[in-house]
Amino acid sequence: MDMRKLVGRNLARLRQAQKLTQEELAMRSGFSQQYLSDMERGLKNPTIITLYEIALALRVSHVALVEPDGMADGAVAQPKRRRAAGSSRSG
Repeated sequence: MDMRKLVGRNLARLRQAQKLTQEELAMRSGFSQQYLSDMERGLKNPTIITLYEIALALRVSHVALVEPDGMADGAVAQPKRRRAAGSSRSG
């Protein structure tokens, strides 16, 4: 498991769940937008202090940034599809 990619996926997911842009998180955290972008792409190896500071800015536990997400490294998250109301699956 590549921890850099895992942290990046978690960071992007948590940031997007709060409807924050990278720029807005940069303002909150004090890290540059470019650094946050590189983290989300798994290109940076942040220290535990960096993770803690970003977690504070996101108002989440620092553990949320390193929790396994069930995705294999290299996998791309697919958006969940919603079925139209009243539709049913038939084989």
